[in-house]
Amino acid sequence: MTKDIVVDWYFDFVSPFAYLQSTQLDRIAERATLRCRPVLFAGLLKHWGNVGPAEIAPKRQWTFEHVAWIAQSNGLALTLPPMHPFVPLPLLRLAIVLGSEPDVVRRLFAFVWRDGHLPTERDAFAALLDEFGVRPEALESPQTKQTLRANTDEAIAAGVFGVPTAVIEGERYWGFDSTPMIVARLEGHPFFASDALRTARALPEGVQREGVQRPGALNPSAG
Repeated sequence: MTKDIVVDWYFDFVSPFAYLQSTQLDRIAERATLRCRPVLFAGLLKHWGNVGPAEIAPKRQWTFEHVAWIAQSNGLALTLPPMHPFVPLPLLRLAIVLGSEPDVVRRLFAFVWRDGHLPTERDAFAALLDEFGVRPEALESPQTKQTLRANTDEAIAAGVFGVPTAVIEGERYWGFDSTPMIVARLEGHPFFASDALRTARALPEGVQREGVQRPGALNPSAG
């Protein structure tokens, strides 16, 4: 376990699972240098030819049932926003303006998933901007927009396909339920040097469905 290890944590405020994992960021920051990276989840979906869990009706229902269960069973506050999905760009840009520090990121997640607000709620979002002393025009700066694009491109280059994803030395750990695995990785658990992991990474691909787009293979050694 060493602070010399850097964890890049890719997230989008549209994801309830990213909110859930945001409540666990201290467990990562205690063991490594944590860098929070806001990305546009829709950009990841477009690149990989995928759809979000809220875009498949039965999966959408299960997603929010599961999120509610995880929150309740872990003692985490949860108030679902009035609708979902929503456009997260104002929150993503605000995070960038504020340096994407973990405390800032947690507060912005809480705005949606603890307090049940959307960035389109004018008064609530204006109050959030006032809380941080940020003027609305700061969210429209070319530099802020470019940083979000660059973060998303960086995530794609690292093989990130969903949020939340932690990238540790080229290895990807996706989803709230990967949190114990991330902690174990940072604590040097022997699994991460085991034949079991090497076998899992090298498993050959079998049949391929016709008509399925496959935008880029990944190096198994990269996670």
